[in-house]
Amino acid sequence: MANTPSPSTDQLTPDRSAPWLEPRGLYVHVPFCAHHCGYCDFAVTVGQDHLIETYLEALALEIDRTEVTTPVDTIFIGGGTPTLLSPDQLGRLAGMIRRHFPTRPNLEFSIESTPESITADKVAVLADHGLNRFSLGVQSFQGHTLRVLERQHSGDQVTPAVEIIRRRVPNFSMDFIFGAPGQTITDWEHDLKRAIALGSSHISTYGLTYEKGTPLWKQRESGDVIALGETDELALYTMSHELLGSAGFEHYEISNFAKPDHRCQHNEKYWANEAYHGVGVGAVRYVGGRREHNKRNTKDYIRVVFSGESPTFQQEELSPFERARETLAVQLRRSDGVSRQAFLHQTGHSLKSIVQHRLAPMIEAGLVTDENECVSLTFAGKCVADGLVSKVVWG
Repeated sequence: MANTPSPSTDQLTPDRSAPWLEPRGLYVHVPFCAHHCGYCDFAVTVGQDHLIETYLEALALEIDRTEVTTPVDTIFIGGGTPTLLSPDQLGRLAGMIRRHFPTRPNLEFSIESTPESITADKVAVLADHGLNRFSLGVQSFQGHTLRVLERQHSGDQVTPAVEIIRRRVPNFSMDFIFGAPGQTITDWEHDLKRAIALGSSHISTYGLTYEKGTPLWKQRESGDVIALGETDELALYTMSHELLGSAGFEHYEISNFAKPDHRCQHNEKYWANEAYHGVGVGAVRYVGGRREHNKRNTKDYIRVVFSGESPTFQQEELSPFERARETLAVQLRRSDGVSRQAFLHQTGHSLKSIVQHRLAPMIEAGLVTDENECVSLTFAGKCVADGLVSKVVWG
């Protein structure tokens, strides 16, 4: 297999053992929540906590059936609210993961949580199993924003949760939502400054989306809530960039900011379009160039796993060219951008063969830079990323 392109072609044969084909990350989904927030479109299960024990048994079966050929260096337990589980249940979950999946040195082991679900016992048992990173779903410190988002915690519960976490796990991230109905720039500034003051090493800022069919989408359609205007949302996003940047955070992905050496290594696999294992309800896995989606209903998932069937309900395997376009689309989200040489090695296609003539006008407009063999979005480009990336990749 050639490692560099020949003079007569701009294509390579991708390395089959590379991290974009051989999984080095693991995602585990725990769907249980105390409440289904109005904006949420994830695979969650509410009011069925009696299924947790059975779900853990099914999850253990799926994990046991997962073929592992190389150690992983990131584990991410997401949800749902994984820390809704009891300390004993969290210990069993972490234990089954660590027994089946060999790990590399410097493992990043993360879990999603909410302020009201944190206890010292839960943090202790997770830390004892090697967990070293919490992702805390704060969303806001403001009572009126939390109410419109239907969150179950108050702003006053965040600091005690952080104090409990930091006794055993110093590294934690906070998630926030901007663009909620009624949110002001003063509210947003207060949220970000409190997150900085609490010592968060990573802050995610997600623009509120009205997913079709969710309660919040229905409220907007009926006029019960008024969506924030684009100008106001842009002002909030710009404040994130400026305020967090001045506090020493790197804006390393469109929605994510990190202190030096505190990027989310697991999510970076997604943005690089690398392979990863995925187990549990609604989980996605990307192995050997094939993406598979698990069933999103918890009872259906349990039933098929116990029957010995695969929980997969949908799968796709893109052509090499379509996979290259997808890789470009996700890599453009990163501040590191897209390296021409690395892109060719990963996808087997040159960047030029994908973007063709579409890059020049966007560079002229100040939305994209093309420097040192790397293409990336400017801050102005990040502000219109969804539409811009679509034009760059698909025309």
